[in-house]
Amino acid sequence: MDSNKRPKVTVTTLGELYAAGQKITVVTAYDATMATLLDEAGVDVLMVGDSLGMVVQGHETTLPVTLDQMVYHSSAVARARPSAHIVCDLPFLSYQTDEIDALRAAGRLVKEGGAESVKLEGGRTVARAVEKIVNAGIPVMGHVGLVPQSVHRMGGFRVQGRMTREAEQLLEDAKSIEEAGAYALVIEGVPSEVGQAITEAVRIPTIGIGAGAATSGQVLVSTDLLGLGRGRAPKFVKRFASLGDEVVRAVSEYVREVRAGEFPDAAHSFRMKEGEKAPGRGAPDSEGSGT
Repeated sequence: MDSNKRPKVTVTTLGELYAAGQKITVVTAYDATMATLLDEAGVDVLMVGDSLGMVVQGHETTLPVTLDQMVYHSSAVARARPSAHIVCDLPFLSYQTDEIDALRAAGRLVKEGGAESVKLEGGRTVARAVEKIVNAGIPVMGHVGLVPQSVHRMGGFRVQGRMTREAEQLLEDAKSIEEAGAYALVIEGVPSEVGQAITEAVRIPTIGIGAGAATSGQVLVSTDLLGLGRGRAPKFVKRFASLGDEVVRAVSEYVREVRAGEFPDAAHSFRMKEGEKAPGRGAPDSEGSGT
């Protein structure tokens, strides 16, 4: 075991951070390489989000993502053995049908995917599913506000809770998820006033994404944070680097060097052992040639 490795972050740890008033950091991860880097940076939670449907698979929404795919990506992240806590999304229609389906899906993410908790979207309508999963011993993170799996009902990826009545409904949804036993709650795409009101109304950590600064922590999609994507980013995204530009620069240089015959050079090539001869290049004559 690496003596320099930080202690494992658990749902208990996250509760302690919340009680101490320390902001919780969450970033999405979809593979072992990114999980390793994010963990080294000190992130508290690695979220295997169904956002991979858009970020990795190129879909326009998260709806096509399957449970098998979530298991696959979660297991890749888990194999990095991060100190960060691993939470994995339950994908569309893996939990909305009934509580038993929800429990089975959550169980697969833990048993096969190595997840340490699961996340699902919705409020009062999924509270019974949350309770069922929690009672089976699997920690659950909720998700209210802009819920991507309901993109068609919302008429697109639109900010939620701009009107008082809608904001009050979101508050009731958040309370329902807390009462069902969730250990934390993502609040996405709401006015900062609503993010603050929900955070003050519940007694579990709230993780904001486009919900203002008053939440107990923040989550960003890793490719957004690192500037790996192309195109316009959502308003709530801050790009802390422009790695997409650096990738293009590096690969362009690779292309140039290969075409120019500069790569690979001697420093990046192997040699035979000293005294040995390459086949077909001055190999010793065969003995007993008969001449």
